[in-house]
Amino acid sequence: MKALRTLVLAVAALLAACSPATPDKAPAAGAPTVIRFATDWRAEAEHGGFYQALASGEYARRGLDVKIIQGGPGVNVPQLMAAGAVDMGIGSNAYIVMSLAQEKAPVKAVAAFMQKNPQVLIAHPDAGIEKVADLKGHPILLSDASVSTVWMWMKARYGFADDQVRKYNFSSAPFLADKRAAQQGYVTSEPYTLEKEAKLKPKVFLLADEGMGGYATLALATDSLIARNPAAVKAFVEASAKGWHDYLNGDASAADALIRKDNPEMTQDVLDQARAKLKSYRIVEGDKGLALGTMTEAEWKAFFDTGVAQGLYPKTLDPKTAYTLAFSPK
Repeated sequence: MKALRTLVLAVAALLAACSPATPDKAPAAGAPTVIRFATDWRAEAEHGGFYQALASGEYARRGLDVKIIQGGPGVNVPQLMAAGAVDMGIGSNAYIVMSLAQEKAPVKAVAAFMQKNPQVLIAHPDAGIEKVADLKGHPILLSDASVSTVWMWMKARYGFADDQVRKYNFSSAPFLADKRAAQQGYVTSEPYTLEKEAKLKPKVFLLADEGMGGYATLALATDSLIARNPAAVKAFVEASAKGWHDYLNGDASAADALIRKDNPEMTQDVLDQARAKLKSYRIVEGDKGLALGTMTEAEWKAFFDTGVAQGLYPKTLDPKTAYTLAFSPK
């Protein structure tokens, strides 16, 4: 948790140091507004709605020139925003957004394009694990970021102990070597990779369906951009929502082509299965019938209250500083 807090504190300091006193050069009359948008990983189906909006012209029709800048294992989106390298970006989950608010970083979530966090726990099919609670006492492979966030929820929910945690370095080799072990993953990614490459069909537990709250794939904007050009932020949210709808329910081929162009290692079969799982698990839409991209005060309060109970956030923090509902679809 200390490592995440140190990183968030450094990012917050960078963001706070960015001076709004020198505005960006005004675009020529009638010129589209450039939005440099950073993703949180290499191009993949989990970013499909943004690529769809780009490919189909939804951004352009709203007067935006959106340039998607793909992330990767060494990329930190809030740091890019702080340095002025991008205008907006993806906050991978609500934990990151709330931690930025805790450090008073001048950035807010303006939309949530995954109503459910796609994070899962994966277990061996023949280890006697029928539910998450059965993992008590088993080794669980987690990244540093998960240890300081999701693990806190798991401990409170299932009575897990810290000595169960093993380091996860985004390789499934340690998991495959130990049938008692479980590992983190995304419902759209690791289960398919394990089945395809290791010929193992794992037990998969979507933590959102186990009761873990919090949005994912949040669109972040700096306070200065929100104040300077709210129309552009609104246009980005609306176009992205339309892009996500079309990516999940229409012809995704143009978006997939852009994804594969940005990330040549991506294959069509991986994109196809990930898109199918985004739909079947209702990751983007959620289960409440809300418009795509919607955030609610009630959902944020529930997430914050849980975090307070787990010791993640102080009671004195105002959760409303983490987000704005001004751009939430009506």
